[in-house]
Amino acid sequence: MAEMQYVTESDFQDEVIQSNLPVLVDFTAVWCQPCKMIDPIVKQLAVEWDGRVKVVKLDADQNPNIMMQYGVMGIPTLMLFKGGEVKERITGFQPKDKLVAKVTPHV
Repeated sequence: MAEMQYVTESDFQDEVIQSNLPVLVDFTAVWCQPCKMIDPIVKQLAVEWDGRVKVVKLDADQNPNIMMQYGVMGIPTLMLFKGGEVKERITGFQPKDKLVAKVTPHV
């Protein structure tokens, strides 16, 4: 499986906001246990949704301005962006079926 793409404050606009595809952003950190639990699910979704949804990660510690801009107070937080707008926001660990159920209506 390919490595997940990470976005940063410098390329967030290009990679997420201006993307032609919906983008699922996983706000994460290396020290976060629930982030580690959700990581395999996010990677599965990236493969399953290839070509329909772009799935990327954003390191919470290295990108504090994006965290503040979108009011991310806890991680993991998953946000689905479509047309530059947040369409769905999921905070905390969720099983795969719950993530799919929340994201699918927007895809």
